[in-house]
Amino acid sequence: MPFAFRALLLCLTLIIALPAPAPAQDGTAQPTGTIGVDESNEQDAAIASRIRAILAELEGFEDVTVIVNSGIVTLRGTTLDATKARQLNDLVARVQGVVAIENNVTASTNVAERLNPAVKRFQERISQMVAWAPLLLIAAAAFVAVAFLGVMLARLKQPWERLAPNAFIADIYRMLIRLAFVVAGIVAALDILNATALLGTILGAAGIIGLAIGFAVKDTVENFIASIMLSIRQPFRPNDAIEINGDEGKVIRLTSRATIMLSWDGNHIRIPNATVFKSRIVNYSRNRERRFQFEIGFEGEVDMEKVRKLAERTVHGLPFTLATPAASVWIDRISDAGIILNVTGWVDQTATSLVLAKGEALRQVKGALEGEGLSVPDTTYRLRLDPPVGPLPAPAPALMVAEESAKAEPPEAPAPKAATPPQSPVEQDADVGATKEKELEAMVAAERAEGGHEDDLLDETVAVE
Repeated sequence: MPFAFRALLLCLTLIIALPAPAPAQDGTAQPTGTIGVDESNEQDAAIASRIRAILAELEGFEDVTVIVNSGIVTLRGTTLDATKARQLNDLVARVQGVVAIENNVTASTNVAERLNPAVKRFQERISQMVAWAPLLLIAAAAFVAVAFLGVMLARLKQPWERLAPNAFIADIYRMLIRLAFVVAGIVAALDILNATALLGTILGAAGIIGLAIGFAVKDTVENFIASIMLSIRQPFRPNDAIEINGDEGKVIRLTSRATIMLSWDGNHIRIPNATVFKSRIVNYSRNRERRFQFEIGFEGEVDMEKVRKLAERTVHGLPFTLATPAASVWIDRISDAGIILNVTGWVDQTATSLVLAKGEALRQVKGALEGEGLSVPDTTYRLRLDPPVGPLPAPAPALMVAEESAKAEPPEAPAPKAATPPQSPVEQDADVGATKEKELEAMVAAERAEGGHEDDLLDETVAVE
């Protein structure tokens, strides 16, 4: 009971607090001009009749009563629209003979009265739809016919595949054809309905929505455009060894979203096409010839030019190095590790493994240098730490330190290194064939066969950039 009593009290408080409907008299237009002294009941009745006749022709003033006394018009009643109640002052003030206006018309709060116009409007719209149904069916049929024609044209293969450089661009052509015919179908349907003015509104709304979506998916749009450009340019082929932003591997496929590579460790690398398009691409597979390079040092009393030519002849004489471009060796610098030679050679990477060829060439050059009595330096640093005996001495001035250093026994001279006896040239017995690369290419081929070719933008029939 206390809860019900509190609820009832709250409802009564809210009802009392609600403002009562205010009359429409809000200081709007009143009659102006000079008030005459002649007045009669006939004039008041004429003014009232004129106002009633005007309100009878207008919708929404059926419950408004008009009383005129001495030229003063009093309006009472309710309307469904408060705006129309305020417009009564402007309307009545235009009637000749009106001295003042008392507008007591308020907006109706009756639920049934306020719902009746909505129901009436709904019924009118239903009637209009029934009347327009045949025309709507004809317009819909025209739209379907035009759109269906666009779909059938887009399904044709020959025109679009012949015009497009690859299948991906051909699909884009088909999508544009379908979109163009859909827009044409909408225009035809609106023209039948005589509502072509709506086309500008529809296109404007579509433009605003497209702009908003474009900002929201900016990265996706950029990636899609980059995919189109890469599919046209074709900067690499499947199984090409490339480097993009420090990532190296063999190309598996180019999709509409990313470039997929197989790293030398067998891992998949997926790089967005927007990044690929803007990055520096190094293609190691474009040319059959590829150069290896390494450094080797030597020491000994010998003519450096003679040693350089010996290393060059050694690399040039290897069976897997190419005669053109020829091997090249030059003296790079002299350092703690001796005299440093920079050795380069070229191989056919389709038949020879670059890393194995580099390792074999290094072994052969080292053997040739040692065969001439030279030694490859092995820089070794020995650090001797003797624990101190007794307490640590106090710091001495620089002069005393110098004297003690002078009295100290000189260090033992290192034993002379025995001369390396000449060795015979190293025999070529290493297999430097590109078998490992072929195995990696087989892995890429298996990946491509497993994933299919429906989403691969790489086309070997198109010229490479």
